[in-house]
Amino acid sequence: MQCYVIDAFSDKIFGGNPAAVCVCERWLDDALLQKIASEHNLSETAFCMPQPKSATYQLRWFTPAGEVDLCGHATLATGFVVMNFIDSAAQQVAFESKSGILQVRKMGDKYEIDLPSFALQKLELTKERTEQIYAAIGFAPIEAYLGRDLVCVLENEQQVRDCTPDMSKVLELEGVLCHITARGDSIKSESAQGLLNFDCVSRSFAPKHGVSEDPVCGSGHCHLVPLWSKKLGKAQILAYQASKRGGVLECRDNGARVSLAGNAVLYSTNTIALENA
Repeated sequence: MQCYVIDAFSDKIFGGNPAAVCVCERWLDDALLQKIASEHNLSETAFCMPQPKSATYQLRWFTPAGEVDLCGHATLATGFVVMNFIDSAAQQVAFESKSGILQVRKMGDKYEIDLPSFALQKLELTKERTEQIYAAIGFAPIEAYLGRDLVCVLENEQQVRDCTPDMSKVLELEGVLCHITARGDSIKSESAQGLLNFDCVSRSFAPKHGVSEDPVCGSGHCHLVPLWSKKLGKAQILAYQASKRGGVLECRDNGARVSLAGNAVLYSTNTIALENA
């Protein structure tokens, strides 16, 4: 089986969010797919298979702990693989997934993914909830929201960057992942792409998926983009994920869906010796 490791939402290797992309000729047993993902030990391993009677591909995602219904950065990474190594003439590719049809479009040197957005319910910051969040992330949120994931809005960008979470406490929080976010400071923020004015900054923690920190979380921005679009009164959002690796996302709120665009770069190619399994 051919496998690629792609750093998504970065224009240089060692940045953004790495995803393994495995190209299947047929679907393997789920247990074997999980073993492959666990062996890679990346936040996500994507498995794609061409559909023989259509121009689409089937797409599934596995963390080291199990299969998930949606992963943004691994979708972008898979689109990069298809358009660079499988069908180099393609400018757009469609994937059939557990979250419906997902499109990846080539835009110059960037790739844009179209994902469903998550509805957010604003949570009451009771004393008990505030204390629980504080114990997990070391800061008291000024707002909290719940969709698939928990979103905690902090006072400023520096708190997001300085956060040292207690993963055992993050495991106890509501939601699947925990995202902390703040408005980008008025001064320019440094990223792998230089100095840019970011609308929002975030970090994402995913211990329930067997991943302490997701370096750049595409599906997390399906929560964050609608939130910041509403707060800032604009559809276009420039976002920065302030993990150690860092990543830049050019985002657009489309109502029921969200568009995320960014760079992607090949880190490695390899062949998995399935005959030894």
